[in-house]
Formats: sequence, structure tokens, C-alpha cells
Amino acid sequence: MAEDVLLETARLRLRRFTAADVDRLVELDGDPEVMRFLTGGAPTPRERVRDEQLPRILAGYERRPGLGRWAAEDRAAGEFLGWFALDPSEDGAEAELGYRLRRSAWGRGLATEGSRALVRHAFETAGVRRLWAETMTVNARSRSVLAKAGLRHVRTFHVHFDDPIPGTELGEVEYELLRSDWRPSEPDTR
Repeated sequence: MAEDVLLETARLRLRRFTAADVDRLVELDGDPEVMRFLTGGAPTPRERVRDEQLPRILAGYERRPGLGRWAAEDRAAGEFLGWFALDPSEDGAEAELGYRLRRSAWGRGLATEGSRALVRHAFETAGVRRLWAETMTVNARSRSVLAKAGLRHVRTFHVHFDDPIPGTELGEVEYELLRSDWRPSEPDTR
């Protein structure tokens, strides 16, 4: 199992997903509050998770080692908390930072802890030169996590959606961090 673990922080273990994680992902994407700023609260159908999302995640580990989407577990209890991602560009020089956590993990600093660890991993180990992330302008919690992880707001933009969710009218925001601007800090030891 150790070779399947990407990294550990004080409270998190990030490991490869497996085919056995379908139910965990379906449950995560089935929570309307978790999906609020993504789908307006609509769940991701089980078939899409099983037949599209999970196979794409698993294939990504071989395509770009050290990058991809990682299951997040509580280090002490082993409980599935959600996921963190460094979704790579085609050449692997850039990666999109992302995360999705169960509500039970909210408000505890875990999104920041995991994001900071992935920023360090991206620049020190994976050779990424630019990290970026997007969220809805109205998603204040995610914007705060991105700022705490060292990314800075670079633009607000508007995308046309055929079926927009509440808040879409205020646009999307993009954050980024370049390796040349990154300053390593002490690991999160909470």
C-alpha cells in the first residue's frame, strides 16, 4: 500500500484511487452541499463515476506519474474524506489544483493543509512550473483556501452555461502560482 501513497501531512494521507472507491465517490458527489458550486447540488450519476470518471483517474497515474487525483483519508482513522488533485496539462508543465471534501471535513483546515502539501509536491517533486485553480466568484471558502495555499487571483471571467446555477452571473475566478514565485514554508504539522 505504501507505494500507492503520494504523500502524508499531519492529518491527511493522499493515496491512489482504486476501482473499490466507486461508492465513496458516488457518496461524495451525492451530497448537494458538496456539489453546490459545481452542479447546483445535482449528484453525479453512479454510471458516470464508474464508467467515466474513475477510469480516467486511474489511467492518469501512468500518463503523468506524481500528478492526478488522489483519495484523501484521515491519517489517524483511515476514513475517506474526499480528494485532492493536481490535474496535469498535456505536457505536465502545468497542473490544476483541486479538491472536494465531505462536509464532515469542512471547517477544519484540511483543504488548506492538503492544498499546501500538493503545492510543495508540484514544485519540489513533480516539476510543475505553474499551478492554477478556478472556482465560482461566490465560492468564498474555496477562494480563501487557494489564497492560503499561496495562489493569487489573476482574473475574473464569465462563461456561458445553458443551465446556469445560482451565482454564475458573478463569474468564475482563476488563481495561479508560478514555481518562480513560490517560497517554500514549513510543512503543516497541525
